[in-house]
Amino acid sequence: MSSSFSTNFRCFAGFLVVLWGRIMYANGCFTSIISFGDSIADTGNIKHLGSITGQAFPSLFPPYGQTFFNKPTGRCSDGRLIIDFLAESLGLPFVPPYMYDQGRDNVAKLDQSVNYAVAGATAVSSQLLAEEGIQNPVTNASLKVQLQWFKHSLLSICGNASDCKDVIGRSLFLMGEIGGNDYNFPIRDGKPIEEIKALVPSVINSIASTVNELIEMGARTLVVPGNFPIGCSSAHLTERGSENEEYDPATGCLVQLNQFVEYHNELLQTKLNQIRELHPYANIIYADYYNAAMQIYQSPYTFGFTNGALKACCGGGGPFNYNSTTTCGHEYATVCDEPDTYVSWDGVHLTEATYKVIFKSLFQGPYTTPAFSSFCYTLSQVGVYSESI
Repeated sequence: MSSSFSTNFRCFAGFLVVLWGRIMYANGCFTSIISFGDSIADTGNIKHLGSITGQAFPSLFPPYGQTFFNKPTGRCSDGRLIIDFLAESLGLPFVPPYMYDQGRDNVAKLDQSVNYAVAGATAVSSQLLAEEGIQNPVTNASLKVQLQWFKHSLLSICGNASDCKDVIGRSLFLMGEIGGNDYNFPIRDGKPIEEIKALVPSVINSIASTVNELIEMGARTLVVPGNFPIGCSSAHLTERGSENEEYDPATGCLVQLNQFVEYHNELLQTKLNQIRELHPYANIIYADYYNAAMQIYQSPYTFGFTNGALKACCGGGGPFNYNSTTTCGHEYATVCDEPDTYVSWDGVHLTEATYKVIFKSLFQGPYTTPAFSSFCYTLSQVGVYSESI
């Protein structure tokens, strides 16, 4: 009787574990994060690409990484990014860069998190942008290239996407942010906004095509961010600002650039609604990076940014501490003493403190549609439940 009871209990316990695993999956408890994008999400691919190509990217030098990692990691900030805070919240390790494992025996495994994002990446291919007169001086690792890397990972592990569908379905896909550089490069080259606006449909279609393909490969939960309010960027304020430009009196940001981003984000959300109709079983979450950041620009002191929102912590001087010839990481650039009191880190990217506020606003707050919290229990909660079984 005792042996029979023990056996039955183990079977019942095993059934509960399997059942709970299915409940976890249904509620979006993720075993890994798969990330695509640009410098907003890159956790080090640019570092390893730089070692291959010999390019000296600013983020590979101090003071990048000083706040949390105590050394440059390739992240374009003084510390952690949104993706790092997301991984921590899910009880997962930081998401390693895909390029880290290239040339090694221990290739990236999809039952672990993998990051394909590359600083400077664009949504549209470098070749197509070049045909429009836009040069990417940083990398050719566009979203299409990153997707090819992901497919290569599948071949290395499963042999084909079909065999990987279960693993893919348990992963959270973070689609960027991507598309910002498609606009940043021509903006900084001085191209008129109306000319750049013609690129938006191509950028949106590139993102949508990738989302559709990932869903067809088995992805079930995808976070698709909009773009940031680039009119508040120290770099754009320095290079595009003039007495002829209109500034938002509440923030000091460039109105035309922010209106342009709002246009991009509106088209992106329209396209995501179409994808939802096409794939009703997939969870497609729009992440409102624009308004999650805009609340900070509107009330920086409320969030503890006592040095304001528009001046960079690290840079080469000027009204916004941004100088394209003496960028952060340059030997003559200076860095502030308290990065956590600044919104902008280097004039283009944000400080760890800012990314933390944005993360909380997105993944623990109201700035995702539908609400991210409705899909996901944290793995720490799951662990407590599992131990009780």
